[in-house]
Amino acid sequence: MRAYRVTVPELHEDMATALLWEAGTAGIEVGAASEDRVSLLAYFEEDVALDLLRGRLDGVTIEPVPIPDVDWVARFRESFRAFRVGGFLIAPPWDRPLEDEGLLLVDPGRAFGTGTHETTRLCLGALEDRARRRPLGRVLDVGTGTGILAVAAARLGAAFVVASDTDPEAIASSAHHAGLNRVTLHLMRCDGAGPFPPASFDLVLANLTAPLLVAHAPGLARLRTPRGTLVLSGLLETDLGDVQGAYADLGPPEVCRDGEWAALLYEGAAP
Repeated sequence: MRAYRVTVPELHEDMATALLWEAGTAGIEVGAASEDRVSLLAYFEEDVALDLLRGRLDGVTIEPVPIPDVDWVARFRESFRAFRVGGFLIAPPWDRPLEDEGLLLVDPGRAFGTGTHETTRLCLGALEDRARRRPLGRVLDVGTGTGILAVAAARLGAAFVVASDTDPEAIASSAHHAGLNRVTLHLMRCDGAGPFPPASFDLVLANLTAPLLVAHAPGLARLRTPRGTLVLSGLLETDLGDVQGAYADLGPPEVCRDGEWAALLYEGAAP
């Protein structure tokens, strides 16, 4: 494990956080560095070059720092408590509330997606909105992480849910969360659109990063049915132009925002 202290002006915190996730960080601790600067302590499995931060952010400083021998997953689990996101109540198994309506059980670990991040909240909101308007039908969650979005789709009545990821740890985490929440997920280890034929899904979720959304645009765009919905999340406001350009053939999207983060919703034409 390696740690790097990244100090940036406060207004660049969200952008720096997004770039650290793109670089493969295993976790970030946020602290105050001074009155108008923040300190981001980012952990990585191995040495990593963070030149992309220097190239895209002004006033950034980066230094390697020693870290204690600590079980960071256990430390995070200790502080994780139940909270609401829209109509969902997200809770760990050890803080399970008595009420069960809208309950999503999450066992925090290494995979991304516990419901606390704006990008995950945007996707959960899009799922709820779509489910209110019509049945979810067949759903694909690309880059599923913990599987929380796939589980949420199943809880909202989706007829068939596929959760895909390239990381075997994410697939194992998704299987674990399917069992915790007593739903059925069809798990597949593959990249992007993978082996799925065109027009296979009524709803496609892709909570990735902006570069991945652009790179996988041709594959993801072909997966939805003619009336289907494509939800793209994981991007900052500053990424909107690049991502919309990559999906221009789908027409203008609905843009949803949560702070500095955004999601794009592409709806198929009605018959």
